[in-house]
Amino acid sequence: MHSTPVGRGNNPTRRAVFRTIAGVAVAGAAGGFAWDRFGRGSDDDDGTTADGTGSGPNSRSAGPHTYERLSGPGRTVVRAADGGTLATFTDGARTAVLTGPARTFSEPRTTEATVTTDAWVRLLPHTWQRGMEKSAWFKSWFPKTLGDKSPDVFAVAFQYSSAGAPDKRNAADVRYAGTAHFGPRNAAVKNPLDFAYYDEKSDFYDYLGIDWDFPDGTRVQPENDRYGCVDCSGFQRLVWGYRMGIPLHNTNTKGAGLPRRAYAIAAHGPGRQVIPHTGTRQATDLDVLQPGDLVFFAIIKDRPDFIDHVGIYMGLDDKGRHRFYSSRSAANGPTLGDLSGHALLDGTDFYARGFRAARRL
Repeated sequence: MHSTPVGRGNNPTRRAVFRTIAGVAVAGAAGGFAWDRFGRGSDDDDGTTADGTGSGPNSRSAGPHTYERLSGPGRTVVRAADGGTLATFTDGARTAVLTGPARTFSEPRTTEATVTTDAWVRLLPHTWQRGMEKSAWFKSWFPKTLGDKSPDVFAVAFQYSSAGAPDKRNAADVRYAGTAHFGPRNAAVKNPLDFAYYDEKSDFYDYLGIDWDFPDGTRVQPENDRYGCVDCSGFQRLVWGYRMGIPLHNTNTKGAGLPRRAYAIAAHGPGRQVIPHTGTRQATDLDVLQPGDLVFFAIIKDRPDFIDHVGIYMGLDDKGRHRFYSSRSAANGPTLGDLSGHALLDGTDFYARGFRAARRL
């Protein structure tokens, strides 16, 4: 049976959320997801794929570079000879943002918006501390990673797009990537745009369909009807934990790695807070964000201070709006789209009003 993580039972679920969301946008009935490495269209066959492989130019990676210290939060920025940013490393976090070939992410099934970015989000082998650029491991790791065109966090996340992503299996025949859904159908809810139309509670091991042993000795088993499904926090654990290697634990308390629920990741997750959760006020300090940050939302109608949704910040879309990517019921899985609320942090739409906090892993 499904293992219910500590702390889940006494907190409200999406069945309690506000059930009538105005301004639903569906842009394009046809088409799935795509990301294009060179911005030439997803039908190109010259290295453009949907899983982050291939190669492309990054002229700034060659030549001398310098290191600059910035604050708010404390971080080390690597500058190219022309002053452009090559990479950013934040004190207390493993997330590294490196500059590489531009890619365009889109999802015509659910939005007209696209996100074109030259940010490649990767994980450091160690939590960053000031002065680490002088260490031997970094001097070896940095040039190799700067030129790495294998799938980064964004590319891995899009390997689960609800709009369509091809299956990938490992040597044990476990499907470790491919189209993900949010959860099994909730027969008690009739409106497909309701946040409870598909049930939450699906974790990464449900998607994979395998038993999982956590470091504390807890052993969990997937539910058959949740195979291929991940809710919002389960999706983060699938991407950052199972795929990228951040440790996972099976409670909503402090511990090494990612806890189970969105509110627990916001409060107890690894890395550092870049926008603290202060209660019921909409977070508006968007300038501190960088691609790859986890962003957290209060989406329950009667609990404006309770975080119950989490996504990955992608940066600015083609309209200059701050867009995120998350697993959502209305899209029945991971999406950057606008079904039942625009996937935006700025403005006055549903998710923007519920935006509360951000964490850099």
